[in-house]
Formats: sequence, structure tokens, C-alpha cells
Amino acid sequence: MALIDLLDRLLTGGAVLTGDLVLSIADVDLVHINLRAVIRSITAHDPAPWASVPGADRPPGNDTPPAGGGGPA
Repeated sequence: MALIDLLDRLLTGGAVLTGDLVLSIADVDLVHINLRAVIRSITAHDPAPWASVPGADRPPGNDTPPAGGGGPA
């Protein structure tokens, strides 16, 4: 199996990578970090999860309604 075929299968189904990073001196753990990453392809038929967030399509800074109530005149 070619590497590109393997990557295609992996991205189509998705994968979760996990790992631990431990920094220790003289058998004393100083830092312990848990790492997790989700790898998945995004298509037009299966959009990104943040595309369904309300207001995600508005430019930044348009979070407040206009002065005067914002209703029709």
C-alpha cells in the first residue's frame, strides 16, 4: 500500500493521536503533559464543526446591535 493511500484512508475515517510528555530530573517528574490531536478531512458535504456556530459568518466587531434599538424605522 502506498503512503498516499494510507493517508487518504486515515483522513477519510479520521484519527485521534494521543501521547504523554514527561520532563523529569533524577526520577522526579517535573512536568507532565497529555497531548491529543484529532485529524480529519473536511469536505463540502461534511463541513467543519465551527461552520455551524451562530454568528461565525459575521466579521469581528459586529457583536452589538446598532444604536437606537436596531429595529425597522
